[in-house]
Amino acid sequence: MMLHDPAAAPVFFRDLAPAESFPIRAGASSVPAAGVDRPAGGGGASIVLDGVSKIFPARGSDGPVEALKEISLDIPRGEIYGVIGRSGAGKSTLIRAINGLERPSAGEVIVDGVVINRLDERALRAERRKIGMIFQHFNLLSSRTAFENVALPLELLSLPRATIRDKVSGLLELVGLTDKRDRYPVELSGGQKQRVGIARALATDPKVLLSDEATSALDPETTRSILALLGKVNDELGVTIVLITHEMAVIKEICHRVGVIEAGRIIEEGPVSEVFAHPRTATARSFIGSLPGREIPASLAGRLGADPAGASQVVLRLTLTGEAAGQPVVTRLARELGIDIALLGGQIDSIGGAPFALLYVGVPAAAEGRVRAALDAAGAVTEVIGHVA
Repeated sequence: MMLHDPAAAPVFFRDLAPAESFPIRAGASSVPAAGVDRPAGGGGASIVLDGVSKIFPARGSDGPVEALKEISLDIPRGEIYGVIGRSGAGKSTLIRAINGLERPSAGEVIVDGVVINRLDERALRAERRKIGMIFQHFNLLSSRTAFENVALPLELLSLPRATIRDKVSGLLELVGLTDKRDRYPVELSGGQKQRVGIARALATDPKVLLSDEATSALDPETTRSILALLGKVNDELGVTIVLITHEMAVIKEICHRVGVIEAGRIIEEGPVSEVFAHPRTATARSFIGSLPGREIPASLAGRLGADPAGASQVVLRLTLTGEAAGQPVVTRLARELGIDIALLGGQIDSIGGAPFALLYVGVPAAAEGRVRAALDAAGAVTEVIGHVA
């Protein structure tokens, strides 16, 4: 739905109260660049959820809904943290709890040292200036240009026109839309609209940026460009980003850590490369298994059997991370053990900024034990996929 007037603006715009002064940054800040292993911001928790639960009351014949169940998370300053889950898992409720749009039924939400759910409405409005939000469907005002959409939260703060002009110009340059400043949303592509949304979310110099399925309405190429922009924002401005999605490819592309949410609980959490390499839950394995390159090659799948009796070859799936992912592990083992190891498929990639390799190999059935022991010693995680007669 397109919005046509300021009164219909997203709720976090309406909640911005005028201010006599506000820190303005025309370009990139001097915050240290974010790294995969050491997020920017000097350490410490930017967002803390401590035992957060949310129960929606019964409506009509429907009973109460427990949308969040005792969620506890620490998200360091400068980190890009992904939350992945299926529809109805609690992702949107979680992100709305962080910016105070939903007050938890139990527990505490702490953003930059402030307990958000203890604030009265006036104090909450002030704290929301530190929390930017970008949306799946952009939420731009159709009657305002790109420049005017980005300027809106600053206008609601009653800042001087010259200050707004300089600030908005810097943000449009940051998101690569200087030449689109006078275009209306109808004249922009989906990716360009989302760039306007990101610039608008950054207008009040937030310390935290929340992304609510921000790439779900975009094609794959545009999605990659928007994720690259969010990475740039994190790197140059040191903004902590919480990104909710149902797409594991998004998590893989940009996030430092990930939490898997199911039925209102975080059921698995850790560095992205670790969760990819060693998923502990069926839900995580399902999401990871949907990625290109994870599936068993079609030429191999039809030949596999579950029964090892009479098999001449065992097919293994190898997962290698870190330094091991860049080493010729398979060829070295074949040479050292004096056996043939067939490379059947797979991919070498980067996940969470760390090298990652997933390979399918065939080894002689008689040598399975020796090969798996050697692979374990080399840092590989092995899984038997099937047998070939």
